[in-house]
Amino acid sequence: MTILYIFPHPDDESFGPAPAIAAQRRQGDNVYLLTLTKGEATKQRHRLGVSKQEMGEIRFKEMQCVEQVLDLTGMTVLDLPDSGLKKMNPIEIEEVIKEHIHKIKPDVIVTYAVHGVSGFEDHLVSHAVVKRAYADLKKEGLTYPKRLAFYTHYSEEKVESKFDLKSSKLEEINCWVEASDEDMEKFRAALDCYETYQQVIEDSGVKDAVTGRVPFEFFGEQLSEKANSLTEGLK
Repeated sequence: MTILYIFPHPDDESFGPAPAIAAQRRQGDNVYLLTLTKGEATKQRHRLGVSKQEMGEIRFKEMQCVEQVLDLTGMTVLDLPDSGLKKMNPIEIEEVIKEHIHKIKPDVIVTYAVHGVSGFEDHLVSHAVVKRAYADLKKEGLTYPKRLAFYTHYSEEKVESKFDLKSSKLEEINCWVEASDEDMEKFRAALDCYETYQQVIEDSGVKDAVTGRVPFEFFGEQLSEKANSLTEGLK
């Protein structure tokens, strides 16, 4: 089956979902990634002494490394304004997303849960516009996408991080994707692709926060048992 991840920034696919992506590719799913911005507004550009445009190109090259490490079926990186999605007309973002969905025809689309895990504004906007695009497409009666899933975070213990990580409630989680040791190695290798972001990665505590069980919520579905994959139960 085909899964399309939609996130606002470079590294969003690696800060948590990467073990699941590696597992899905290993199991034969087609996995595509749509990233809405080049992440050019990061403060790391000041440390490197580069412009926003130059930073965007640096991060795009780092994403190409991730594309190879995770063996993505396909990757598209747009040039919407990093840290500026909230200022855009959401309908314009939705149309761009729907255009890509029509191109890929995924069985499942994935974006952030409502809290955005980190609470970053672009994460929250992405959740809202992807959910709205999904609802609009379902109203049209298309055969795709069949499911909307939200990547989320869950931990019973406080993770040491400079970011205020948000967790979903256990009862809100519909699916746990199990990752192998090989998948976890690819997760760490994907993070290593972001050479300009290594201090942020260390400060985030992501390598301790992410385990071999990756949690997802399903939108608008009530399951009697937790699913083991994002495509479980789909035809």
